Amino acid sequence: MTDAKTDALIVFTPSGKRGRFPLGTPVLQAARQLGVDIDSVCGGRAICGRCQITVGEGEFAKHGITSSDSHLSGFSKVEERYAEKRELKAGRRLSCQTKLLADAVIDVPPESQVHKQVVRKRAEARVIDLDPATRLYFIEVEEPDMHHPSSDLERVYKALAEQWDVKDVNCGLGIMKVLQPALRKGNWKVTVSVFDRLPGGVKEITGIWPGFHEKVYGVAVDVGSTTIAAHLTDLATGDVVASSGLMNPQIRFGEDLMSRVSYVMMNPGGDREMTAVIREALNTLCSNVAEEAGITVGDIAEIVLVGNPVMHHLFLGIDPIELGGAPFALATGMAMTRLASELDLNLAPGAYCYVLPCIAGHVGADTAGVVLSESPHTSEDIMLVVDVGTNAEILLGSKHRLLACSSPTGPAFEGAQISGGQRAAPGAIERVRINPETLEPRFRVIGSELWSDDPGFEESIAATGVTGICGSGIIEVVAEMYLAGIINQDGQVDGTLQEKNARIRPTGRTHSYVLRDGEPFIAITQNDVRAIQLAKAALHAGTRLLMDKLGIDEVPKVRLAGAFGSHIDTKYAMVLGLIPDCSLNNVQSAGNAAGTGARIALLNKAARDEIENVVRHIEKIETAVEPMFQQHFVEAMAIPHKTADYRHLSQVVTLPPHKTVITAEADGSARRARRRG
Repeated sequence: MTDAKTDALIVFTPSGKRGRFPLGTPVLQAARQLGVDIDSVCGGRAICGRCQITVGEGEFAKHGITSSDSHLSGFSKVEERYAEKRELKAGRRLSCQTKLLADAVIDVPPESQVHKQVVRKRAEARVIDLDPATRLYFIEVEEPDMHHPSSDLERVYKALAEQWDVKDVNCGLGIMKVLQPALRKGNWKVTVSVFDRLPGGVKEITGIWPGFHEKVYGVAVDVGSTTIAAHLTDLATGDVVASSGLMNPQIRFGEDLMSRVSYVMMNPGGDREMTAVIREALNTLCSNVAEEAGITVGDIAEIVLVGNPVMHHLFLGIDPIELGGAPFALATGMAMTRLASELDLNLAPGAYCYVLPCIAGHVGADTAGVVLSESPHTSEDIMLVVDVGTNAEILLGSKHRLLACSSPTGPAFEGAQISGGQRAAPGAIERVRINPETLEPRFRVIGSELWSDDPGFEESIAATGVTGICGSGIIEVVAEMYLAGIINQDGQVDGTLQEKNARIRPTGRTHSYVLRDGEPFIAITQNDVRAIQLAKAALHAGTRLLMDKLGIDEVPKVRLAGAFGSHIDTKYAMVLGLIPDCSLNNVQSAGNAAGTGARIALLNKAARDEIENVVRHIEKIETAVEPMFQQHFVEAMAIPHKTADYRHLSQVVTLPPHKTVITAEADGSARRARRRG
């Protein structure tokens, strides 16, 4: 037992691992004891600098503590020497030299992690009609003449009109500052990029280069609550020339959206902090993709962005507090076009940023991107599109009628709230199979194509080892436990099976299933199963509400979108009851549909008009005020469902006998989910 007076609570993000340690314990030592993923090559001698961390500032209601830089030892002389010789970003500390003096929340940035996060978002192959809002024009400009005085800018406008019939052009101060050097360096021949989607048909010069410049680029960005993905795109060819992703740095303020809104409520100026870090992250991503492509950020003349409503508001510098409670009012849901410099983005001098419209208080611009990507509004057949994440966004309908809602699934699908859970990274278990006769498991981890019972498996994972279980693995192990009879339809672990296999072990008053009896030890507990049931029940209940509104009992087509949805095995998603029953042939992954939608808007200006019009006609259903949500939630707690027969699934999978007991716990969980909205 530790003494609360002589020890302190430390919480690490994004892992969520926590523990109490004596005052004066080095942060790196605490991290190692808790199994937190912090890199260190020099053994804590402050030579390598790989163990950098950041301390959270403010009150963290989720963790029940107040954190501050003053809760750690002061900046040491060793750190000062390191900062002089090597780079140490502002606000960063070396965890090997930083000691715990009081309760603290410690963020481990991606570059300080041994097993760097795999951001599983990519640009999906898709045919897009190329008609970008930004185009390049090479012009020859008249030289100054004392007999016919005019400014350099006027002569650029004249050249655009005479040589390209491009008229009604404006120019911002950023371009004016670099105009004259570019003209003279190019010997009065320059290339300009022109953006032509401003009100009234006005066009604006966004970039200028001496001489002939053949490439101009745009960036499509999906700002997720967990990860951010950016795709650098050649605006002339539509090719994605570089992609990069990173963890959303706002995670240190709260893992889920409501935690971040709560942080703003409790910490005046918290919204400005989160706005600053998200803009800094976007600048980092733009620099990364530019470097990968061998260009400069000055060659990026446009950026298109999607994100959920909270991310949307924080990026734009809007306080998100009103999104934290009913009626969940958006400050604006309209599409926005703003100078990138106005949003602190360091791109071409006059670059523009286009943000897709939001649909409702919990259904954001990312869902608008999904609509553009999957086009349910043009489909003759009814289509269900689910963007699986901390908040699941759900679209259902066709060209005749389209509905949308958001359902509070929570972070369980991303590995949070699960005892051995983690986000997708090398070493994480991502596939699981359980022998129904012996109850013995085998699994596959990210970074290896071999199964755990294959020869050479241990050698293939030597670099990473087994580190935990990620979302797709959690889905599969719970579904396999059900198919093998380890859990019943109510999700209860059958303790009598411990006589058959010692992997079923008592855990307090319940039982667990041991997936890996080694280091690390990974077991699926009763609480883990329940967390997955709560998450999938919330998602399924939202879908059922939309089905009620359309008066249908089945959905003919299903698309699973998002980074997580892209890696779910559709069979196991249906076994679990994540989605309604239908033919598995009609269930497909949509990939990072939100990011694809952003790329479509980047490459086709008419698509912006299209989505702005479609969003106005989407019917928004608020789950928090729907009386049937609770009933649907309770029925969906069962695996795969309490009342639905899943006849299509039964044709390809042998489901255990229909037997379930829905407890008062599930009924109470439904009421809580409705309140979360």
